[in-house]
Amino acid sequence: MLKKGFIFFICIGLSIQISNAQSAFKDGEWLSFKIKYGWFNASKASLTIRQDSIDGNPVHHIVGYGKSTGLLDVFFKVRDRFETYLDSKTTLPHRFIRDTYEGGYTKNKEIHFDHNSNTATVKDYKHDTVHKHSFIKNSQDMLSSLYYLRNTVDENKIKKGDEFVLNMFFDEENFDFKVKFLGTEIIETKFGDVECLVFKPFVKSGRVFKEEESVTIWISNDKNKIPLQMEAELAVGSLIAKLDNFKGLKHPFKIRM
Repeated sequence: MLKKGFIFFICIGLSIQISNAQSAFKDGEWLSFKIKYGWFNASKASLTIRQDSIDGNPVHHIVGYGKSTGLLDVFFKVRDRFETYLDSKTTLPHRFIRDTYEGGYTKNKEIHFDHNSNTATVKDYKHDTVHKHSFIKNSQDMLSSLYYLRNTVDENKIKKGDEFVLNMFFDEENFDFKVKFLGTEIIETKFGDVECLVFKPFVKSGRVFKEEESVTIWISNDKNKIPLQMEAELAVGSLIAKLDNFKGLKHPFKIRM
């Protein structure tokens, strides 16, 4: 089963050399993407940040939404919604929500993170179950990892060929998310030429991805560190996602003339 919306959101999480010296985003940021599968405009996706609070603690409430379009929507409807509540000070997730419909396949889960005990409570609304799991200290969820890393990447410390690992808790299990830094590259976008940091995350080959290194991601080499483009070689066909629109960036978007 090809989960296009889910593929995009899981691929934008990167693990790279970090520094706590900057803040890359703010409440009110909105990013919109177009996703193509082969020759077809297959899906749209968006990422939005809103101000919120959990138990009196200020958080960034981040919502990722993906949907199929055109002919794909007729034959394989996708409606994916991912949410994370990210602590404004620690950049750790308090809560993660996944509500997806992908060609008849559904999943509806909510994860509550207790970073004092490193325990995650997973509510599965589809199967009416509640399970508790231990997670590795300072773990991120699938969506919060993107914003954590945007906020901590230090392009002055990473070198071409470096590989890095991020602890992640997702779908009731811990796993290491590893990525290789390929260097910098200038790519053509609808906004102009943009200098990017290029990464290749390691994904599981098989049913969805063709090979372990089937995915390449480009993020802007400026203070925003926004994802601009993603390409993936799938078990069947290929996929490309590109930034289509944006607003509310915290820093100026660096475009080369």
